[in-house]
Amino acid sequence: QVQFVESGGGLVQPGGSLRLSCAAPGSNVSSYIMDWYRQAPGKQREFVARLWSSGTTTYADSVKGRFTISRDNAKNIVYLQMHILKIEDTAVYYCNKWPSVQWGQGTQVNVTS
Repeated sequence: QVQFVESGGGLVQPGGSLRLSCAAPGSNVSSYIMDWYRQAPGKQREFVARLWSSGTTTYADSVKGRFTISRDNAKNIVYLQMHILKIEDTAVYYCNKWPSVQWGQGTQVNVTS
């Protein structure tokens, strides 16, 4: 069964940038519709971005224009480039395919001054 491993999170000041990575050892992410989700403390997991097999992208309104989802087929990694980070972007970020399978551990992003 495919498993996803997220990395790249950390502590950043408002206005800063981070790039998250999503790997799927033993699986080919280029064959999947890939999503990024996030879960803030005390809140439900919410959709952030989707990369369709065609290369088309979809974003939540809250991140549109600031986040970019992309894929490196050679490295078999999906990225989430995040710019102009806001305090409200603080959350654990997860990647998954659509339809989703078991969720990974996620990677923590903390935006704080």
